[in-house]
Amino acid sequence: MTTMTDRPSVEIRPATPSDVPILVNLIKALADYEKLAHEVTGSAEDLSAALFGDRPYAEALLAWVDGKPAGMALFFYNFSTFLMKPGIYLEDLFVYPDYRRQGIGKALLVSLGKLALERGCGRFEWSVLDWNTPAIAFYESMGAEIKPEWQICRVTGEALEAFRLL
Repeated sequence: MTTMTDRPSVEIRPATPSDVPILVNLIKALADYEKLAHEVTGSAEDLSAALFGDRPYAEALLAWVDGKPAGMALFFYNFSTFLMKPGIYLEDLFVYPDYRRQGIGKALLVSLGKLALERGCGRFEWSVLDWNTPAIAFYESMGAEIKPEWQICRVTGEALEAFRLL
């Protein structure tokens, strides 16, 4: 848990099962911001199972300002064969527009960076959309190196189902 003192009262804490509806709202707000609302097809039950089920696949941190949800960071482990260590991959970082420029995104990133160190991770990574220049500038200000030589490869939907036939 991290508390910031120079700005509004911000609390960063791990999400709990009772936070799933809040996380769903944050995910939908992120999708709206990225103009990808049509891609949100999962349910609160899906998210709950992924975060808190028998085999959790991801974790989330929530940022609270004066007792109200302000943002989230959803993440999971990856692995570096070269470092031979796990890493933390930040899938989504989102702060509601009314709470931006108050240090909340920074508090979420710092909390995740510290968590990566505490857990013995060799790196902390994420992706950013190339059009999101405010986010890119923010991430660079936090010391992130944007890796233009790496392209994301993704197989989903029918293309993923086709793997069954190969």
